[in-house]
Amino acid sequence: MKRLAPARAGLLPLALLCCGAPSSPAETPSFRFDELARVQRVGAFSLAPDGRTIAYGLGTPDLAENRMRSAIWVVPAAGGAPRRLTTGDRRDSDPRFSPDGRRLAFLSNRDGSSQVYLVDVAGGEPVKATSFPTDVNGFRWAPDGRSFLVTADVFPDCPDAPCNAQRLKEREGKKVKARVAERLLFRHWDSWKEGMRTHIWRIPLGGGPAFDLTPGDRDAPPFEVGGSMDFDVSRDGKDFVYASNPDRVEATSTNWDLWTRPLEGSAPARNLTEANKAFDGSPAFSPDGRFLAYRSQKRPGFEADRFELMLLDRASGRTRSLTPAFDFAVEDVEWAPDSRALFFTTHVKGKGALYRVDLAGGAPEEVWSRGTVHQFALSPDGRQIFLTASSLTAPSEIYAVPSRVPRGAGANRPDAVSITRVNADFMAPFGLAVSSRNVKSADGRDLQAWVVNPPGFDSSRKYPAVLLIHGGPQSAWTDSWSYRWNPQVFAGYGYVVYAANPRGSTGFGQEFTDQISGDWGGKVYDDLMRQTDDLASLPHVDRDRIGAAGASYGGYMVAWIAGHTDRFKALVCHDGVIDTASMALETEELWFTTWDFGGWPWKSEAHAKWNPIRFAENFKTPTLVISNEKDYRVPFGQGLQFFTALQVRNVPSRLLTFPDEGHWVLKPGNSRVWHAQVMDWLHRHLGGADPDPEALDAVYSVTR
Repeated sequence: MKRLAPARAGLLPLALLCCGAPSSPAETPSFRFDELARVQRVGAFSLAPDGRTIAYGLGTPDLAENRMRSAIWVVPAAGGAPRRLTTGDRRDSDPRFSPDGRRLAFLSNRDGSSQVYLVDVAGGEPVKATSFPTDVNGFRWAPDGRSFLVTADVFPDCPDAPCNAQRLKEREGKKVKARVAERLLFRHWDSWKEGMRTHIWRIPLGGGPAFDLTPGDRDAPPFEVGGSMDFDVSRDGKDFVYASNPDRVEATSTNWDLWTRPLEGSAPARNLTEANKAFDGSPAFSPDGRFLAYRSQKRPGFEADRFELMLLDRASGRTRSLTPAFDFAVEDVEWAPDSRALFFTTHVKGKGALYRVDLAGGAPEEVWSRGTVHQFALSPDGRQIFLTASSLTAPSEIYAVPSRVPRGAGANRPDAVSITRVNADFMAPFGLAVSSRNVKSADGRDLQAWVVNPPGFDSSRKYPAVLLIHGGPQSAWTDSWSYRWNPQVFAGYGYVVYAANPRGSTGFGQEFTDQISGDWGGKVYDDLMRQTDDLASLPHVDRDRIGAAGASYGGYMVAWIAGHTDRFKALVCHDGVIDTASMALETEELWFTTWDFGGWPWKSEAHAKWNPIRFAENFKTPTLVISNEKDYRVPFGQGLQFFTALQVRNVPSRLLTFPDEGHWVLKPGNSRVWHAQVMDWLHRHLGGADPDPEALDAVYSVTR
C-alpha cells in the first residue's frame, strides 16, 4: 500500500489526546449527561486487505427506547468522507472484511437474535449469513473466505445445530423455570449458565451443516468481559488454536491453556501449554506460519499477574518470553506483516500505550502513548498503524500513526492523522481539560491522579470536590474516555474531580499492583487519604465540601471509608463489597477472592480484618448505595446489607437498584437515571449543580 500522505487538516492536535484546549470562562458550556448521551460511539473497526478502506461501527444512544442503535460505516484509509453502509435501526457492529475485500460481514440483531450478516462494500441490502439456533457472540472469517468461525453458547452434549434448536424449543415449552446446579460457576457476570457452554463452530458460507470445533463440557474459549475471541487460524487455513480451561473446578482456576488441532477433520486437540498452571491465551499465528505468539502469566489463581508476551517456535516446540524484563502487562497483540516483530497495547502510568518488540531481541519500544489505544491494525506494508484512541478530553476516533518512531524524535514525534472526526465539531465548544498530579505515599512512592476542574474554572473561587476511587482493585484511572464514570461529567456539575491511582493500580509496575492483595484496607487506604489531603490542599477546593465515590472495589473502599473517617461529607457506593466473607461465597470467579484474601473465610484472617461491616457502628456519612439485581460479580445482597446497616444506624442514605443491569449500568435510559441520582445526592450534600429533574422523576420509589 502507498504510504499515507498526511493531510494537514486531518492532523490530530496533541492537546486533544493530552490536556484539552482551554476556553474563556464566559464561553465554556457545561458537559453533563445530556451532552455525554449525544456523543456518537466509534466501535470496532476492520482494515481492508488492500489497506485502502476502513469499516467501523458507530453507535448512538436511544434514551427513549433505553437501548443502543449502531450502524456500519466505511471511510477511505487515506482520509475522506465516510459513507454509511447499513441503516443502524437496530444494532449492527463488529465489521470484518472478507479475505478478498469485496464484502463485509458484521453482527446484527435486526431479526431478534445476534447473527452474522453480509453486505457488499460497494453498497446494497445486507443478507443474513448465519441462522444459528443461539446468539452468535463473535466471529471471524476462515482464511479461504468460504466459512465463518463463530462463538456461541450451546448444549455441550449436542453434536449439531438441529439438536441445539430442539433443546431450546423444549426448554422454552417448560412451564417450571427452576434451576439445578451440581458444580460451581453456574452463573457468570450477569447471566446464568443454563446448562450451556461456549464453543467455536465453523459455519459454511453457502449453506451446509455447522461443525463444532471445540466439543465437550468445557467453555472454549472461556468467558471474558466484552466477549472472548481467544482463537486463531493459520494463514494457510490448516491449523486452529484456541484457549480453554481444563481444570475440574473452573471457578477457582485461572489455568487457561492453548489447544491446537487441524481446522478440517475431527482429529483431537493437543494441549500446547499444559506445563503452565496459570493463564495462557490470546493466541496469534505469525503471517509466515513459523511462530505462535500468546500471552502468559506465571502465578496460578492471580488474575492480575503480569501478562508476558510469549513466542512458540512451531518447528522446534521451544518457547521464550519476548518481554521478560518489561514491568507492565501485555494486552492486545498483533503481528507485523513481515513476521519480524509484534505490536501490543499496555498501560503505563495512566496511559494506554502501544509498543513494538522485535523477535531478534531487545527491549520493547514505545510507538504511541497519547491518550489510550483501544484497538489497532497494521497496514499491509507495515509502515502505518490504524488505531482507535481516546483520552479524558476526547471520545474514541480512528487515527493513523507511523509504525516506527524515528530515532532521536523525542517529543517531536509525528502527529496522528485523523481518519474519522465523528465528534470533533460537537466536542470543540466544551474546551475539556485535564491535569496530572503526584503525591508521595508513606513509603516514598509516587501516587498519580487525574484532576478535572469545572467548566468556566475560576481560580479565585472555592469549589466542592469528589474523590473518585477505581474498581478492580487491580485497575487504574487512565487517560481514556468513559461512558459510565466520566470525570468530565462530574466536573460538568460543578465539582473538582480527583481520580486517584493508589496502591494496587495497574501501569505503575507489578510490585505496586501486587501490594493491595491481602491488604485491601491497609496501605491503599493510607494512599487515598494522602491523595485526599492533596485534593484538599488545592487553593480552589472547599475542604469542607469533599465527597468520595467508587464502584466495585471502589465501592468497597467507600464502605471502608464510612467506618474509618468522617472527613467526607457525602459518599456514593456502586456495587461495592460490604461483607468480605459473604462476598467470597456469593461471587462467581472464586479465584479472585481466595487470592486477594489468602484463602477461604473460615481459614483466612484477612476476611475478618478487612471486612467493612465490622465497623458499621462508626457509619455517619450520608451515603447513596447502588446495587444491581443482575450483578453476579458483587451480588445484589452486598448493597442491601450496606443500605440496611446505614438505615438502622439512622445515617441519611438512599438505595438505587436496576433490575435489568449487572455490574455496570449500560442501557442509555438507565444511565440517565444513574447520573441524575448520583448528582442529586452530591448536590444535596456538597452543593454542586442540580441534576436533570425529568430523569429524577423517571424512577419510582418503593418507600416514601
